[in-house]
Amino acid sequence: MRALLPGPDRKLRCLWGVSAPEYVCYHDEEWGYPTADDVRLFEMVCLEGFQAGLSWLTILRKRDAFRRAFAGFDLDEVSRFGAGDVARLLADAGIVRHRGKIESAIENARRACELRDEVGSLAAHFWRFEPDPASRPRRLTWATLRRMSATPESVALSKDLRKRGWTFVGPTTLYAFMQAVGIVNDHLDGCAFRARAERARRAFVRPLTS
Repeated sequence: MRALLPGPDRKLRCLWGVSAPEYVCYHDEEWGYPTADDVRLFEMVCLEGFQAGLSWLTILRKRDAFRRAFAGFDLDEVSRFGAGDVARLLADAGIVRHRGKIESAIENARRACELRDEVGSLAAHFWRFEPDPASRPRRLTWATLRRMSATPESVALSKDLRKRGWTFVGPTTLYAFMQAVGIVNDHLDGCAFRARAERARRAFVRPLTS
């Protein structure tokens, strides 16, 4: 299987990044680029949790509906959701109507507020689990990436969050989260956007705990 394919502009991209029109912009502009924005980080944790058992494309296509349903993933607002909101969300055909995942997102917002208040920001905590560059593969191929569905760092982050009461935060889910928010750069070698994401990571100022 070819790991890289050209997109509309003929630039080579990771195979998944050209497998659907919605993926092209996400792959090129979002995936693998670092962020310290707590709203985006919380959104991605939630969406990766909703993705469990589904394709990411399904979630990406529903992302705008998720944002409307979950108050733009504002931590404080979601943390105040109650039984009426759960009923509203279960009736919302625009999102994934899974009671366990909906209730998890709300409870995780409460835990996220606690974590933010403890260390200063979600970003400061999540970025503590960035892998040592020396532990990363020297060359990232499709075969290598397939063996990295979870890593020691995603296992450690999963254990940490579970101890704090978070749910739907398994090691595989959290590794996908780390890829999405640029804590790791998993654009394949040969992808035209790998170097761009790496430049963004080099320029990124890692957040500090308070």
